Amino acid sequence: MSRSIIAEKRALSPVIATVILISVTIVVAVSVAYWMGSIASGYTTFEQIELPTVYAKDITSGSLTYDSTFVGWNVTIKLKNTGSADATIDDIFINDVPLEDYDTGTVYLYVDNCSATTQVDGNWTDSLSSLSIDINKGESKTLYLYIKDDSGGQGVDGCTSGTTVNIKIHTASGRDYPTHVKLP
Repeated sequence: MSRSIIAEKRALSPVIATVILISVTIVVAVSVAYWMGSIASGYTTFEQIELPTVYAKDITSGSLTYDSTFVGWNVTIKLKNTGSADATIDDIFINDVPLEDYDTGTVYLYVDNCSATTQVDGNWTDSLSSLSIDINKGESKTLYLYIKDDSGGQGVDGCTSGTTVNIKIHTASGRDYPTHVKLP
């Protein structure tokens, strides 16, 4: 008696088929969970800059060694990145005008504890056309803005004693951090 090849084949038992199906389902589910976790972690990092301290002090003529005729204010801004991602300050605005638009000698910037990627690292500068100040997560920095008095018409527009100056810090990720300070 001759049997055909097809008649001798047996199917898998239902128990083994169920075990294989459940194993494949678990492997696919774990793979999808890891993939979704990696996508979610990329979207949950954020920068958050806090400005805990902002104040202004008078500067009298002859106090600055690099500009003896400068009369105005030293605006001190202390920053802290409390977010989970690094931040880069790429512009600072005074009364909604970017620093780069001010005339030479009307605004100076000094950054304390600055990284080497910025042109103002440890030096006073009034060349503010390309600003890049890195603040790593958890790091603090201090910005010093020297703003020239506009009483004689030669300083920053609207900056006279007793006025409030709006300062906005803009980061490379597109976020703005506004603050204001009253000039003494």
